[in-house]
Amino acid sequence: MPIVRISLMKGKPEGFGKKVTEVVYGTMVDTINVPPKDNFQVITEHDKESLIYDPDYLNIPRTDGVIFIQITLNEGRTVELKKAFYKTLAERLHQELGVRMEEVFINLVEVKKENWSFGNGIAQYAQ
Repeated sequence: MPIVRISLMKGKPEGFGKKVTEVVYGTMVDTINVPPKDNFQVITEHDKESLIYDPDYLNIPRTDGVIFIQITLNEGRTVELKKAFYKTLAERLHQELGVRMEEVFINLVEVKKENWSFGNGIAQYAQ
């Protein structure tokens, strides 16, 4: 049930954002039990005035190659599962797209199941 928002700086090669979504989705399926076909993502490209980041917060060097990945998903995953997801996603983005692991900024926003409607004005997972 996740919805993924990916923000990155303009100027990447054609299709780069789409490739990021594929890596993110595959990693969610492989590590945090997201079901097949549950793929809803928004990619936003920004200029330097609308993508703000600290270049060395927590002593992690960042450049304009930074990618913000915010995922809203159902609550309930363990800390261990989340840590595995963060590590695996950063590694895959590095291996498959050449993204520096330091540039991968991930935020999970957990919500209750009744906070979703996938269409038709129905809360499909509310009990």
